[in-house]
Amino acid sequence: MDIKYKSTRGGQAGLSSAQAVLQGLASDGGLFVPEVFPSLNHSLKEFSNMSYQKIAYEVLKLFFTDYSEKELKSCIQKAYSQKFSLESIVGLKQIEHTYYLELFHGPSLAFKDMALSILPYLMQVARKKQKVKKDMLILTATSGDTGKAAMEGFCNLENIQVIVFYPQNGVSPFQEHQMITQDGVNNHAVSVKGNFDDLQTGVKKIFNDLQFAEELKEQGYLLTSANSMNIGRLFPQIIYYVYALSRMITKTNLNEEEQVNLVVPTGNFGNILAAYYAKKIGLPIKYLICASNENHVLYDFFQSGVYDKNRKFLCTTSPSMDILVSSNLERLLYEIVDEDPKETKRLMDSLNNFGRYQVSAEAYEKLKDFFGFYTKESDNFMHMKKIYDRHHYILDPHTSIASCAYEQYQKRYTDLSKALIVSTASPYKFSETVIKALKPDRQDDLTKSQTGTEKDFAFIEQLQKISASSLPWGVEKLRYAPVLHHRSCEAAQMQQEIKNILKKKED
Repeated sequence: MDIKYKSTRGGQAGLSSAQAVLQGLASDGGLFVPEVFPSLNHSLKEFSNMSYQKIAYEVLKLFFTDYSEKELKSCIQKAYSQKFSLESIVGLKQIEHTYYLELFHGPSLAFKDMALSILPYLMQVARKKQKVKKDMLILTATSGDTGKAAMEGFCNLENIQVIVFYPQNGVSPFQEHQMITQDGVNNHAVSVKGNFDDLQTGVKKIFNDLQFAEELKEQGYLLTSANSMNIGRLFPQIIYYVYALSRMITKTNLNEEEQVNLVVPTGNFGNILAAYYAKKIGLPIKYLICASNENHVLYDFFQSGVYDKNRKFLCTTSPSMDILVSSNLERLLYEIVDEDPKETKRLMDSLNNFGRYQVSAEAYEKLKDFFGFYTKESDNFMHMKKIYDRHHYILDPHTSIASCAYEQYQKRYTDLSKALIVSTASPYKFSETVIKALKPDRQDDLTKSQTGTEKDFAFIEQLQKISASSLPWGVEKLRYAPVLHHRSCEAAQMQQEIKNILKKKED
């Protein structure tokens, strides 16, 4: 089946996957979705005998139908290699009757590596297939993890420039240090005075500025994105859901038809949307449990059908989820309004103009596969400690929110189905928060006189002692890494900052 792509807002259709990957965002401001969805052509039992790389090929060939077998396998081989600390690429940890899908064994220690390791190679192939002569300008806003993963994935690739905007004081110290020390002649990190929603709005405005796009073309650049708005980021995330459920067959008495609940901590809705798409193509997924922090705009949406960003933006200890505008939700909206691009555009225009929208009763009824829960900061700290005390398993604050959401779900519904909780980041990325949760009495003495990286690594060393494990290889090399990126700007100056970066490069 030859899969083509169309915009959720109706302005484009009939694009190949290579065209959609290169473009990133549709020209009408919408997001690309398949015109039809394929189906998995192997059973879970068959997948259970395949390596992660083999499963990756079987999944990606369904969506990237204009890529040859040789092209896809080359992308997969380059992406899922020794840069991951586990031969299996991901980990699967059983805690009683629940499984944690560990997606943090890549170079940035977060789940974004799973897709951003392959996106650069998908783009390079697409560039050749489309005979694009211009350089690619990758523009992305990050709430913490995408930035490092994008800079790592595209590092020193020819004909590609990467500009990452991250919110000043809106990411963890470790996340910021990962970005500002990332090498690569084509990498640029910019601290922006604003929150993630300000940055994401700014990036979308830049993509929709046709005059600026023409200016870039004259300079020899084609603008695209590494955010999960790009299908090259989104569909590789389906791979690990197929892998995880296939391994649950071999580790438990799970049969192939038995449905599993998926619990996903999310802010921008990309990771849980990939899970929803995994269900659409045939994975036996029962419910999708959307876990939010105190910026619980998604929780409210699943409770009421009303999406309202008109609220105070909170900076929490789970910064990757500090988001009030969940971009990928547009793809789900498109589904529940019966793929009506006019209605999708109306809803998104309402969000843009008034900060809110409400779906119809008929559309809301189609959200029955989703449950939303949120966790307060204090409850999250207690939950991290509880899991550690009971099982000696250390959760980062984002994964803990998912674990807490599943606990709330169980108390309310007593569902005996097996559950898979998505573990999105290594605890080492948020060592200060984790130590404060697990050992609050230990954190003062060693860090009173320390600041910056020194303080961060004092917490990391404490966490290493508690976990009694070796440091991930991506942590130790960061300690003495020099700061390479010093740029900062106001949110309103992001477009000008792009011009400044490109001008300096040309000079």
